[in-house]
Amino acid sequence: MDMSAANRKGLGLFSLVMIGIGSIFGSGWLFGAGTAAQVAGPAALVAWVIGAVFIGMIAMSYAEVGAAHPIPGGMARYGHLSHGPVLGFITGWAVWIAVASLIPIESIAATQYMSSWSFGWAGDLVDTRSHQLTTFGMLVALALTVLLWLSCYWSVQLLARINAGLTLVKFAIPVLAVIALVASGFHTENFTAHGGFAPNGWSAVLTAVTTSGVVFAFNGFQAVVNLGGAAKNPGRAIPIALVGALSLGLVIYLALQAAFLGAVPPEHLAQAGGWAGVNFNSPFAELAKLLMIHWVVVMLQFGAFISPAGSNIANVASAAYMVRNLSETGFFPERLKRTHPVYGTARPAMWLNLGFSVLLLVTVGHSWKTLAPVISAAMVISYLIGPVAVGVFRITKPGLERPFRLPLASVLCPLTFVFAACALYWSKWPNTGIVTGLTLVAAPVAAVVLVRKGEKDLVRQFAPACWIVVFLGCLSLLSCLGSTDFGGTGLIPDGLDIALVAGLAVAVYYWAVRAGVEAHRAGLPGPDPVLDAEPGAEPGAEPGAGDRAGTDERGRELSHV
Repeated sequence: MDMSAANRKGLGLFSLVMIGIGSIFGSGWLFGAGTAAQVAGPAALVAWVIGAVFIGMIAMSYAEVGAAHPIPGGMARYGHLSHGPVLGFITGWAVWIAVASLIPIESIAATQYMSSWSFGWAGDLVDTRSHQLTTFGMLVALALTVLLWLSCYWSVQLLARINAGLTLVKFAIPVLAVIALVASGFHTENFTAHGGFAPNGWSAVLTAVTTSGVVFAFNGFQAVVNLGGAAKNPGRAIPIALVGALSLGLVIYLALQAAFLGAVPPEHLAQAGGWAGVNFNSPFAELAKLLMIHWVVVMLQFGAFISPAGSNIANVASAAYMVRNLSETGFFPERLKRTHPVYGTARPAMWLNLGFSVLLLVTVGHSWKTLAPVISAAMVISYLIGPVAVGVFRITKPGLERPFRLPLASVLCPLTFVFAACALYWSKWPNTGIVTGLTLVAAPVAAVVLVRKGEKDLVRQFAPACWIVVFLGCLSLLSCLGSTDFGGTGLIPDGLDIALVAGLAVAVYYWAVRAGVEAHRAGLPGPDPVLDAEPGAEPGAEPGAGDRAGTDERGRELSHV
C-alpha cells in the first residue's frame, strides 16, 4: 500500500474504522462460533465477552503507544523503542509471525467453505473423517493464497480503495445469517441440555478464548494500530477506531454465537452426543443446509470468499510493514525494505511473506481449526510489549506528547500483562511450547547479526531482553506441568497453576519495565522517531532525515509500502 509522504496522512476516521471492522470480520466469524460451541457449549458466549475485554485492554495500551508514535507497522518497532534492538527484533519477529500467518489461514477458510458447494469435486477438498484439507484442498488453498497475493502485488491501492465497500458487504452477510437462523427456529432448550450451560466446565471456556478463534477474530485491532499512522489525526482516530471496531465486533459475534447455538436442531445435537460432537467443516453453511435455508447457503459461500479476501488486504499490507520495519532496524536484509517506484509496494517483503505463507500452509495448515490456536498463541506473545512499553515510556519519556493517555495505567498495564500471560497459558500445551520456540529462535539470529556487525558486548545488548526469554520459558514449563484441562501433565494442580502464571506475570512485568528504563539510561533504544525527529521528517524516519525523507539520491520521490 502506498504510504508515501504525500498520501501518508490521508486516511480518515471512517476508513480506519472500516479497516478495523474489515479485519475483525475475516474467517473468524465463519468458524469461531462453531468451534467455540464444540469446545465450551453454550458457555462459548462468555468466552466472546472475555476475549473482547482482554483484547480491549491490549488495544488501549497500544492506542497510547501508537498515537504517540504513529509509525505504520509500528507494532514491530515498539519493542526497539522501549528496550533496544534485541528485544525489538524478538517482539517484532513475533508480531511478523502472527500477522503473516493470517494470510494462508484466510485461504484455508475459503477452501473449507468451498467443500459445502454442490459440485462433485468440492466434496474432495476436505476429508470427512479427519476434517482436514486433502491434497487437492491444499492445492486449492495454495492457489487462492497466490492469487490474492498477486492482486495485492500489482494493485494493492485499488483493493484498498474498495475495502470500505467490501467491509459493508462482509458486515451485512453475518447480520443476515443471524436473522435467517433465528427465524428458522430458535431452540432455547439447546442452552441447557446435554450437560448444561457449561458442559465441559469453565476451564473449557478459558481454553475457547485462545483455541477456538476468539482471540483470532478480535486480532483485527492490529490493523488499526499498524495502519493508524496513516490517519489524518492518529491521536483521535486510533482509540476511536479501536473502540468502535471492537464494540461492533463483540455485538455481532455474540449474535452469531447465540444464533448458532439456538439454530442447531435438538435431534441433531442429541445424535451428536452433545456439543463436542457437533463438528462441521463449514459451520454456518452446513447448518443452513441442514435447516434447508438454501439462499443462506449461497450467501455464506459467497461470504466465505469476500470475508477472507477483504481481511487479507490489511493482512498483506501489515505483514509488509512488519518486514520493512525489521529491515530498517538492521535485523532483516536491507533489500527487503525496497519499494517499487511506480506501484509503491514493498515487493521483496511481499515475496518473503508469500514464502512464509506457503511454508505454513504445507506444513501445519491442514485445517482452520488446527492452525487458528497456534496463530492465536503467537498473537498473544506479540501483545506483550504493549503494556510494558506504556510503563517504560511513562518513566523515560515524560515529555512525549500523548494524544491518547491510558487512564489508571499503573493498574491496567500490569493487569493486562497478567491477562496476556493467562491467555497464553489457556492456549494449551503443546501450542505454548511451539510458539515459544518460534519466537525465541529470534534470539540466536539477533546474536549472529550483532556479531557480524562487529558488536563486542553482547551481554549489554541482550540484558534488556532477558525478561522475555525467562518469561516464555517459565510459562512453557508451567504449561507442560500444569492442569490437564490446559493440555499439561497435571503435576501442578488446578488453581495453583493459574496462581503461578499470574504471579510470574506480575514479577516479570515490573522486571520488564525496569529493564526498559535501564536500557534508556544505556542509550540502547537510540533516538526517538518523534521526540528526536527533525522538522519535516515523517514519523519513523531516521533523525536528520527531515530534508531528505521521501527522496532518493537523485531527488526523486520514493514510495513506502
